[in-house]
Amino acid sequence: MADYFRTSDGVALAVVDTGTPDAPVTVLLTHGWTSDLRVWDEVAGALRDRVRVLRYDHRGHGGSDKAPRDTATLGRLADDLAELIADRVPTGRLVLVGHSMGGMTMMALAERHPDLVERRVAAAVFTATSSGRMGEVTFGLPKVLVKAAARRQSKARRPSPGVPRPARPVVPPSRLRIVATRAFLRWLVFGTRFRMVDVRSVADQAAQVHRGSAAALRRDIGKHARVAALAHYAHADTQVLVGELDRLTPLDHGRAIAAAMPHAEFVLYPAAGHMLPYERVPELAARILRAARTPAAAR
Repeated sequence: MADYFRTSDGVALAVVDTGTPDAPVTVLLTHGWTSDLRVWDEVAGALRDRVRVLRYDHRGHGGSDKAPRDTATLGRLADDLAELIADRVPTGRLVLVGHSMGGMTMMALAERHPDLVERRVAAAVFTATSSGRMGEVTFGLPKVLVKAAARRQSKARRPSPGVPRPARPVVPPSRLRIVATRAFLRWLVFGTRFRMVDVRSVADQAAQVHRGSAAALRRDIGKHARVAALAHYAHADTQVLVGELDRLTPLDHGRAIAAAMPHAEFVLYPAAGHMLPYERVPELAARILRAARTPAAAR
């Protein structure tokens, strides 16, 4: 059951703390854009009784408050993470695991709080994420179609000068729309191995996100460029995990992270997509446990 941590700007973040409370190592799991802490349910379950596991919902996601104006940025998410660590894990070694936007938050943490990363982080697992160039991602579609869709969406959101936008009535989605959404998400974020229960979970998490917060974060992700920040993880046991069929953070994005950290282990999962926390649970849990047992983590 989640409890809440309040950030310095007053946002309540939903937090779940499981595992061994007095473990010398805490594994901190951070989720991606339009997901929430439930994406880690099975991985956290596999880690139970072996390490302490802390996971939370980013602002604007899951059970956390929406992001106040101008705070839906990766930099602010990194500050949230730093504050959560200071409050909930003031001592001991950390293993940071970030999926998608969670991995980008880890890079922003290194950029904004380098001393924290260098002093406390024993291991880092970058999972299906990117260090930049997210504005170039085409999801495997022709670039011209992606650009046209983005222009149409932007135009639809732009209000006419002096004309207030009418409130939209809340209309429950039709069965057809629900099925179509799940089919699209299955294609977009999963590889060839998937379970419908996981597809439904991804859809449910996306439906609960605060739309304004998500939209602002998506714009900020488009500007994300933090290759240089990866140098602050040079001391840590670092892994870069990539799905071969990932459409959101493609294979070359994972290779770019690994190239910036020659000491890192690069792991490619054949036939996997973007949702490695669902698609490769045993493998992910094993790698996190290995990271928690590194000499640096044991200090």
